[in-house]
Amino acid sequence: MPVKPIKLTFEGAHGAELAARLDLPVGPVRAYALFAHCFTCSKDLTAARKIAQSLTLQGIGVLRFDFTGLGGSGGDFSSTNFTSNLEDLRRAADFLRHEFAAPKLLIGHSLGGAAVLAVADSVPEATAIATIGAPADVEHVTHNFADYLADIDRDGQAEVSLGGRPFVIKRQFVDDLRNHSIEKSLAKLHKALLVLHAPMDQTVGIENAGRIYDAAKHPKSFVSLDDADHLLRNPDDAEYVATVIAAWATRYIPQNDESVPEPAEGVVVRETGLGKFQSMVVAGQHRMIADEPENVGGFDSGPSPYDFLSSALGACTVMTLRLYADQKQIPLDAIRVEVRHAKVHANDCAECAGKPVPKSGKIDRFERLITLHGDFTDDVRARLLEIADKCPVHRTLEASSVIVTQEQPA
Repeated sequence: MPVKPIKLTFEGAHGAELAARLDLPVGPVRAYALFAHCFTCSKDLTAARKIAQSLTLQGIGVLRFDFTGLGGSGGDFSSTNFTSNLEDLRRAADFLRHEFAAPKLLIGHSLGGAAVLAVADSVPEATAIATIGAPADVEHVTHNFADYLADIDRDGQAEVSLGGRPFVIKRQFVDDLRNHSIEKSLAKLHKALLVLHAPMDQTVGIENAGRIYDAAKHPKSFVSLDDADHLLRNPDDAEYVATVIAAWATRYIPQNDESVPEPAEGVVVRETGLGKFQSMVVAGQHRMIADEPENVGGFDSGPSPYDFLSSALGACTVMTLRLYADQKQIPLDAIRVEVRHAKVHANDCAECAGKPVPKSGKIDRFERLITLHGDFTDDVRARLLEIADKCPVHRTLEASSVIVTQEQPA
């Protein structure tokens, strides 16, 4: 199951707070990618979410964000232009570089594709670029409001309807588009390029893919998206795009040094620097996020420390029961363990009789609900429940443990 995206913010080109999401894989992060969405879209477009989620399954962390004035980001859209979009992208790359690791992969959808091509030279760590339905000429977006161009030229601005939503487009926006040449950017692009485009794209014609491909130098690749629409509304199309990008990128993306876990005998936990509580947990080759719920000041971007503790008990119980059942050849088809944790008063704990607990004050109570699926007798079922109590983590929690704290030099 994918990790819940982390909610983040950073400052954009015009000083506004930009809303972002970071999708992380469950295991090691092979590389980070930066995703730029289409014109007037948002980071939460189905295609953006699906692509990000699918890439995490390939070990790629993905930062997607809303440009100034769009989606959940602050700022005034009417004051933006393609130049400010590029600066938003650079700042997103800077944020990712500073807080996690610099992006090795840049992905852009539609106008976002043109943007990543234009900004690629200023993200030196990026070794691979993927575009999806991108225009070869940024002025192409004016076809979305072609009927208003005369009004914009005459009055300096016009309110247009894009995707059923009103936007104010100013003359400076149109003028700025004319000052950018994607084909010139491609001529100096010394990075691997993957061009994905649907032949039947009714928004950005397939000829744009041809122009981008012809202007780029090798290594370059083209993949047809067959009957996909421009916005990749079919989730299968979005997943296909993500799978292709991830497979292609493995040839060109070196593994992040950050993805190699720190050498340690046990588990390493360090702050991410984001929010009050968010921490990165590294256990061998596995990387996880620990956090607290939003109602206590966290991002709710990962399990809480007590959730991890409950998870340890539940996982250990499942493993112990499976080992015993296999050893005794018990036809145990499936095991489900639910663990609930609460702080309760010692004098309210009916199960504590005969156990070394304080006579007053609060104690930790773990309630373990075990469901056993299989065709076996009640005696065998009772024995399995007894074996559950022999789970090593169960014993550790009920026994007296010793925690030794030492300072380690920085």
